[in-house]
Amino acid sequence: MAAHGLSSLRKQRVYVMQTVLLDCATWDLAVDAAGNIAVASAPYAVAQNVACAVRVFLGECWYNTSLGLPYFSNILGRTQSAALFRADVEQTAQSVQGVARAVCVLTAISPQRRLSGVIQLILADGSQTVVSL
Repeated sequence: MAAHGLSSLRKQRVYVMQTVLLDCATWDLAVDAAGNIAVASAPYAVAQNVACAVRVFLGECWYNTSLGLPYFSNILGRTQSAALFRADVEQTAQSVQGVARAVCVLTAISPQRRLSGVIQLILADGSQTVVSL
């Protein structure tokens, strides 16, 4: 029985989510103290990946044109309900590995028509984090 327990432990793999760290101000690659490309780990990595996912225009990613929000066809310059936009954002956020649940909360629209809000995330490990729109 002990051997069986060890065997099943060997079959289980623990995946640690990592991604390239982006500079918050420029959304460009960041470097670590040694000058190497910096890497972010969960939960920050998951939040950053969600932020990237909702910024992608549908069809923009050459390697997978099904990724992204339909900004050109359904959002920009179109009359769209806030509920439909929230649903699109939540669906996109929930497609990111490590996200169990996402709730989009729109807080304001400025006179310059700039939308603001947050995406509240519950990660697969049960932790919570927030991504600004």
